[in-house]
Amino acid sequence: MAPTPATPQEAVRPLEVARPVPGRERPAAARGALGRLTAPGLAAALAMGAYCLGLALYGSYPFGPHSRAVNDLGNQFVPFHARLWDLMHGTTSGDLFFNWGSGYGVPFLADFFSYLMNPFSWLVGLFPRGLVDLPVFLVTLLSIGLGSALMTVFLGRLKPGSGTLRALLSVGYGLCAWVLNDGFADPMWMWGLVALPLTGIAADWCLRRTRWVAGTLLVALAWAGNFYTAAMATLATALVLGLRLLTATRMPRRDRLRAAGRAVSMALTGILLTAPVLTVTFLAGRAAQPAPAVSYTGGPPLLHQVSQLLPGGHDSTPAPNLFIGVPGLLLVAAFPFVRAVPPRVRLGWSALAAGVAVSFVREPTILLWHGFALPNGSPYRAAFVLSGILVMISWLALAHRPRPGELAAGAGLVAALAWLCRHQAAVGTATWVLVAGGGAVTLLALTARTAGGRTRAAATAALTGTVLLGSAYTAFSVTAARDRIPWFRPKITLAGPSLAARGELAARTDWPRSRTDPGPHEFANNDPLLLGGEGGAYYSSYVPAATARTLQRLGAGWYIRGRHTLSFEDPAGQAIMGVSSSLSPVWESRTRYRTHRAHPAPLLTVRSTLPGPGAGETVFARQERVLGAAVYEVPALRPTAGAPAVPDRDGWLLRPARPPAARHPAAGPNGPGTTFTAHCAPGSTAVWSAPWFAGRVSGLGGHSKAIGSADVTANPVRELGRVPADGTVSVRFTGRGPQHVPGHAVGCLSRRGLTAAVDALRARGPVELTAGGHRLTARLRPGSRGSAVLAMPAVAGWGCAVDGGPRRAPRSFAGLLAVPLGSGASRLSCSYEPPGLRTGLAASAAAALAVAAVAAAGAVRGRRRGTPARPSPRDIAPDP
Repeated sequence: MAPTPATPQEAVRPLEVARPVPGRERPAAARGALGRLTAPGLAAALAMGAYCLGLALYGSYPFGPHSRAVNDLGNQFVPFHARLWDLMHGTTSGDLFFNWGSGYGVPFLADFFSYLMNPFSWLVGLFPRGLVDLPVFLVTLLSIGLGSALMTVFLGRLKPGSGTLRALLSVGYGLCAWVLNDGFADPMWMWGLVALPLTGIAADWCLRRTRWVAGTLLVALAWAGNFYTAAMATLATALVLGLRLLTATRMPRRDRLRAAGRAVSMALTGILLTAPVLTVTFLAGRAAQPAPAVSYTGGPPLLHQVSQLLPGGHDSTPAPNLFIGVPGLLLVAAFPFVRAVPPRVRLGWSALAAGVAVSFVREPTILLWHGFALPNGSPYRAAFVLSGILVMISWLALAHRPRPGELAAGAGLVAALAWLCRHQAAVGTATWVLVAGGGAVTLLALTARTAGGRTRAAATAALTGTVLLGSAYTAFSVTAARDRIPWFRPKITLAGPSLAARGELAARTDWPRSRTDPGPHEFANNDPLLLGGEGGAYYSSYVPAATARTLQRLGAGWYIRGRHTLSFEDPAGQAIMGVSSSLSPVWESRTRYRTHRAHPAPLLTVRSTLPGPGAGETVFARQERVLGAAVYEVPALRPTAGAPAVPDRDGWLLRPARPPAARHPAAGPNGPGTTFTAHCAPGSTAVWSAPWFAGRVSGLGGHSKAIGSADVTANPVRELGRVPADGTVSVRFTGRGPQHVPGHAVGCLSRRGLTAAVDALRARGPVELTAGGHRLTARLRPGSRGSAVLAMPAVAGWGCAVDGGPRRAPRSFAGLLAVPLGSGASRLSCSYEPPGLRTGLAASAAAALAVAAVAAAGAVRGRRRGTPARPSPRDIAPDP
């Protein structure tokens, strides 16, 4: 007669029972608290230790010479953490509301909410500024540890069982493929690793009808740390909660609805507690320069997607990064065969994982995961939630004590998967070592744990060693493979050349009388944040459209369709923005620069009239309008040598170069090019402006690389050289492919005229000017009339008062901030308030009142009953 299978009630017993050691008894409360911390602590220690060991084997920072500052980690997040250090130590002119250093003055609160709210980011203040890279690394490391620890806790809520085994599986979550491939370069996203188990624990309390206030605070903590990944985690938690409600066999329908209602109210209230994060970033995003258009061309082939479940590899082709380590993979594969798990539970969890996987590669659901906008980058940023779901499934399989035959079936499935994916790019030597070697040890250890005594202890030790070494080897192999990608060239963040540049800037600072511009030499894409000073470079998802368009129209360059602005490089542009000292790059060098001094206009000038734009206005005419004087001679260009140029829409069309065999011997790699000739006043300074031209521009002894591309990449106005005595200006445009050269691509700047224009603006400048925090005050010359023009883009949020009058929104003059002064004024005061902040604070206050009311009501009910209100055992939703 066949043995009777274990019932679900029998299967919920813990896999291990801790026994007291004679002579070491402790108070029950202390023993319980210590026991609850042991498993999460083990998970954190193993995950962080394995990650550090893997980086040390590879020689990655901080354990070796390989820099971690690749991609946006170097371009954005190290500089933003340097800015946070400055804010914490009071060494910057701005504050949380406004950043005077970047983009010649931009809002900052949305950047802070998006990039710096991971609580571990605030550790940056404990280190010297020159070591900012180290606390940025710690953000990633500690998020891995905390995420692993919290997942260990949540797995225990999902199904009781061995704390050690829960910890080992949670290491696979903490070092999942998403962390090693995506999250490592985005410290703020790493909070998503914490948010998923946080919201899971809160949802579990909803099931058990307890701790509504504490759960609400957990949701708020998840959303405050990083709302972007918290939204993904909340959606995944809602799916898991819905599945648990559907598969709870002994829970009345009314109780299911009550649990769902508690979850909805908890989530909404928790999110409202962080409302300023959402309202400020939402409005900042709406006002931001749009990213380049992206389209989703479809998911990768099925085998390519499935191969991402196998650990140890890296593929540069975009796909959801999913692996959770060999133990987790083996148990997920065995889950459908574990008969102790009720069939409806097996079916439900398998369908959930499959459904989420499919949703990652379908455009409508990709939009849902990413806030209804296709990301400008990988469209699979939510992959960590599927890794979390797979870890949950692996624990449900293990907690039901799978039999050797069931584990063997899972191992066979993994072997078949590896064989089918053997030709995929993500499958390499490391994958085979981990799957074959680590899989065999894992299978033997899990099988041996069915025995008792020393065999079980030895199996647990072997499993722990396998998890530690396998995770470390995975981190090593993925990091090594990832760093072989050519475009993952690390930035120079805080090293010798950049620190020398920072010292040079600090020695010349003259704020707010003038700006000291780090220039566009790009140690990182946010040099003003990294080095200090007040420049035009700014790279963020929140670059205001007003900033990007104003600077580009006045002659500055940009990348990523204006989401990365650059500083002015020409004399007139620097004079307009009040730049007295700048670092000019030595082209085609990443570390060399020249210090340039200038005679700029003041930050604030008074104009009697504000002339409007003319028809077909060129960049030179726009600069003259802001300067209030004619300083340019703009000659007509005439093609005189080289490849023929065809007249084309207010300019010239350069046709593609001939095939290499037919090229002129001196043509060079980009073809022969076309030489244009013009005439200007001798001694003037020739500059060129062709924002969308790609190739090389040379003439008058100067040359520069042009990188224009439609409206995605814009060249700044750049100097050619001094016009010779005969007044002839010859400039050669060598294009990459067919290119358009504007008809007025060359202007000749009168240095004497520019000096006179600047002196006239200085004569009408303020007597005293103070700018700091998010305020600007000026004492004007008595009787100042017309308008005060500030050398900063006119972004929304500013309000100005004249002579103590009411606060009014300023106007725009050529994209710059302009304040009407009326018939005469002596004082001007302006302040900046982030749009959406008041609305968000009001919503947060209402949510806080609701939380306080619920907490007070619970306390009153507890006092009336004489004991704290807790659910009875029958109220707790049974887990499968």
